[in-house]
Amino acid sequence: MKKIAPSLLSANFGNLETDIKMVNESEADWFHLDIMDGVFVPNISFGFPVISAVKKLAKKPLDVHLMIVQPERYLENFKNVGAEILTVHYEACTHLHRTLHAIKSLEMKAGLAINPHTSVSLLENVLFDVDLILIMSVNPGFGGQKFIENTYTKIKQLQNLKIEKNLSFEIEIDGGVDIFNSKKLFETGATVLVAGNSVFKAQNPLEAISQMKN
Repeated sequence: MKKIAPSLLSANFGNLETDIKMVNESEADWFHLDIMDGVFVPNISFGFPVISAVKKLAKKPLDVHLMIVQPERYLENFKNVGAEILTVHYEACTHLHRTLHAIKSLEMKAGLAINPHTSVSLLENVLFDVDLILIMSVNPGFGGQKFIENTYTKIKQLQNLKIEKNLSFEIEIDGGVDIFNSKKLFETGATVLVAGNSVFKAQNPLEAISQMKN
């Protein structure tokens, strides 16, 4: 099933409640929250108090993407503030298998993200341990970047592995997603699209979400 996850990093933080209500009323499926520490990526975003506030208003699952070093230190904290899907980066985890299983032991869905330079082939040994693979289609850290075309090749490679191993994990794409490439992304094998500026900067965000999904 096709899913859209609007990224709150692009929302209006001066009027966040209005944007959350819009997503609640839309055809979107999840709220996507990018957590950045200024170390793993050259930017800092929001922390636990903001996630907790979003959770109180959100009527859809929180899809939390950790762009931080040593994410294993905070898994329980993210569970406590309402994360239902928790994604860590392949490049940030020394003991990846342990971290993925720790996420699942906290009764969250375990996601694994890869940067544009990271090969899909490196994931083969953990595909049985994940609920979601997130392919970064821009370099992580900032919204509004240009979509990297090689992403389509990576989706196909991952989709082939998924079929070969008879698995059912979600394939999520994050970065540069809009109404012009959403159809091709879904057709190639993506099941979840993260959309930031293309939703929150659109003249009609509800219509933008509907167009991307349908």
